[in-house]
Amino acid sequence: MNEVLRTIWSGITGAGWLDQLNLVLGVVGVALMVRRMLWAFPVGLLAVTVQGVLFYKARFYADGTLQILFFVALAWGWWHWRRGDGPELPVTRLSVRGRLITVGLVLIGTVVWALAARRWTDALMPWRDAFIAALQVAGQVLQARKQIENWALFTAANLVAIPAYFSAELAYTAFLFAIYLVLGLLGWRAWWKAMQAQKTA
Repeated sequence: MNEVLRTIWSGITGAGWLDQLNLVLGVVGVALMVRRMLWAFPVGLLAVTVQGVLFYKARFYADGTLQILFFVALAWGWWHWRRGDGPELPVTRLSVRGRLITVGLVLIGTVVWALAARRWTDALMPWRDAFIAALQVAGQVLQARKQIENWALFTAANLVAIPAYFSAELAYTAFLFAIYLVLGLLGWRAWWKAMQAQKTA
């Protein structure tokens, strides 16, 4: 346990300025999204841009490309939340059909992504990585639509990612995803409360 804590501390104190900026932007962006604030989108756009630069510098090209998808989803979400200049876009939930379609697309995306990673990259765990990526992409799209199920998808992605990073001896990265997990659970609760308030309004 002490070794894990030392690794996390060295990650916090030894990370470069770009890594530290990435952490701050990521945490602030999620915290703003928990509160359903429009500022979450410009902060999120900066966060995925920095993350993309870090991935490309480390030659993680697939992960870097994934940030482009996140950038597009965030830009669309920003427009979607603001359009009409009317009342705040309400928090909604997917229909049963919508949930089934989402799960189906996550599974299909996982299979396609994993097979492509196995064919064209030297990824160590293509199925795990593909599953996390598919959940995150689906979660980002639902978040842009202000649908509460986005938090379930992000929670699932974080629950898979945390032990995966620990097993790969990336304790600092696992620690960061644990922060995102806690923020995501708080966001899920806050959005559920907002949705209930809308129903009684």
